[in-house]
Amino acid sequence: AVSLGLWAGGKFSAKELLPYIVSQLIGAIIAATALYFIVSGKQDFESIGGFAANGYGTLSPGGFSMAAAFVTEFILTAIFLLIILGSTNERAPKGFAPIAIGLGLTLIHLVSIPITNTSVNPARSMSQALFAGGDYLTQSWLFWVAPILGAVLAGFIHKLFLDKE
Repeated sequence: AVSLGLWAGGKFSAKELLPYIVSQLIGAIIAATALYFIVSGKQDFESIGGFAANGYGTLSPGGFSMAAAFVTEFILTAIFLLIILGSTNERAPKGFAPIAIGLGLTLIHLVSIPITNTSVNPARSMSQALFAGGDYLTQSWLFWVAPILGAVLAGFIHKLFLDKE
């Protein structure tokens, strides 16, 4: 989602998108595999359960609807992209982008973990859903569509209204 948002904001080349997205998916799956081996190494291990996968309805930590999950992921991903694009803009104070981005992502997680387990990253969502399986996989479409739409909208907003020299 971030890569597509940066593309929409004019900060990322279209020809680089596919390799980045594939690399991110592979990296996320490798990380989830490592996490699975760590978690399953516990002596009394029985199941990974939801494996912190994203979900809505009965798979939402707080029982939130599909519409609530979609709006949450859409808006928070858009906000995240606006933070990234704004804090890395030439006019922004130098050296503060990591602080703004890190604090922004922390706030996004605090808000959305109870709603969806926080996506804002389709690669992360897909990797967890692969291990959790079942309905987590069938619901994973939302955690691709909402963050990507939110990121692309934010990229266009930044490019059209905020990236003025």
